[in-house]
Amino acid sequence: MTLVLPIDPEANLLLERDPLARLIGMVLDQQVPMEKAFSSPYVLAQRMGHDLDARELAEYDPDALLAFFARPPALHRFPKAMAARVQEVCRVLVDRYDGDASRLWSDAPDGAELLRRVAELPGFGKQKAQIFVALLGKRFDVRPDGWREAAGGYGDPGAYRSVADVTDAESLRRVREYKQQMKAAAKAKTGN
Repeated sequence: MTLVLPIDPEANLLLERDPLARLIGMVLDQQVPMEKAFSSPYVLAQRMGHDLDARELAEYDPDALLAFFARPPALHRFPKAMAARVQEVCRVLVDRYDGDASRLWSDAPDGAELLRRVAELPGFGKQKAQIFVALLGKRFDVRPDGWREAAGGYGDPGAYRSVADVTDAESLRRVREYKQQMKAAAKAKTGN
């Protein structure tokens, strides 16, 4: 089963076939709707005029890359920070995985190592890394031993907690409800 978001069908196809697009979508998945985050790799590829390449992005002129991110409609609400973050992630991919995003997970011997590798990427804390491990396992059949445990609650079957659980409009609604409940609980806990 793959990821199916209510975005341009071509954007969904890019996420399905391109590991780098998938990873960039996850990089951008903060402080914007997940549809925006995961459709932005497709828009970036269109603006660049070709498929995304980690080596090219790692070496790209930062101001020119920012121009791609900032052009209306911007790829993220914080285009400067996110252009830099995408470039940082691509540099790690080049340095450690020969520019191949799929090598981040394809040769991970187990879920714990996969989580460690993802968590080492710029901008990936534990929660974001767990969500990406769950996304890989649930939607893209990347399932080294222990992947569900490494993903924490995001790996639970039948859960509706993150982008890893979105397969249609109903599952998206359920994920949004869960996120709203978590925000409300956090807000109640802090008394704000």
